[in-house]
Amino acid sequence: MSLSNDASTPSSSDRRVVLVAPDKFRGSLSAPEVVEAATAGARAAGWDVIGLPMADGGEGMLDAFGGANRTSSVTGPTGQPVQARWRLGEDGVAVIESAAASGLVLAGGKEGNDPVGATSAGTGELIAQAALAGARRIIVGLGGSAMSDGGRGAVEATLAGLDGRRPADLGAELLAACDVQTPFVEAAQVFGPQKGATSEQVVELTGRLFALQGEYVERFGVDVSLTSGAGAAGGLGGGLLVLGGELVPGLRLVAEQVGLEEAVGRADAIVTGEGALDAESFNGKVVGGVVDAAEPEGLPVVVVTGVVRDDAPATRLAGLRVVDLSATYGAAASWNDTAACIQRAVTEQLSTL
Repeated sequence: MSLSNDASTPSSSDRRVVLVAPDKFRGSLSAPEVVEAATAGARAAGWDVIGLPMADGGEGMLDAFGGANRTSSVTGPTGQPVQARWRLGEDGVAVIESAAASGLVLAGGKEGNDPVGATSAGTGELIAQAALAGARRIIVGLGGSAMSDGGRGAVEATLAGLDGRRPADLGAELLAACDVQTPFVEAAQVFGPQKGATSEQVVELTGRLFALQGEYVERFGVDVSLTSGAGAAGGLGGGLLVLGGELVPGLRLVAEQVGLEEAVGRADAIVTGEGALDAESFNGKVVGGVVDAAEPEGLPVVVVTGVVRDDAPATRLAGLRVVDLSATYGAAASWNDTAACIQRAVTEQLSTL
């Protein structure tokens, strides 16, 4: 993927370059939209820009890899067909978001979901389609899912779509972008309640995961209990292991694909951000990863966020230029006019560097 870059033109050779590498502002702006707003702010301050929309796995992966260019009708989490957007690039890399095929939003949210009956089949159907379309690498973002089926639906759908074969049998590497360490059998306990599961249903689902874990060993010779993160996306992480996949930190996948390290080396400053800065922001998430990449270069970093939560680690914020949009411009403006707030914040910060 080429870098979005206007810093190499002769007319801008004496201008400083800022790398804009944010995550999405959930519910407000996608990562590319954040890049667009920050870019306008940076240019107003006299800076040239390298724009890299980022993601750490799950929702937003497609945007980071260039956006969807295909749509398929697949089995949604409730069993009804849904139109799922995905990507297959000229480089042979396919990008699938489990949320697009098996997402909680598609099931009507926590209130409308059937946490016991929800299925990951649609994600498996997309995997099969990507392999049949000639993908050499299939990346599945795990996040925002409705199910706790241990990936059974995805496993069965993939094998059915590939006539019993796994993606590797067609020459496709299968990678799951994962940012949690949840064990397979704990998927329902950890994530079930946020998917609408009652305490009784959590017990039922956990028993089902224990049984499925044994079944995976018996049928496929894969012990999903040995891999941290197999419980991601309701156990879909484990299902992808059964299909011959590998669980990989989502941020690492994105950073390698978009060339984050190279872009940092070309920048004089960095702007990153996300909707809410909290304790998890520096735990395998975009903001923490971008800050870590900047530290060896000694670059100034501006972190723009809708709000700074009370649990945001003060030790990690030290030395960063953190702009809390809600505190600076008001909560209403931060939520309803996010792009304008980001543009203004970036202009103000870069004008002082």
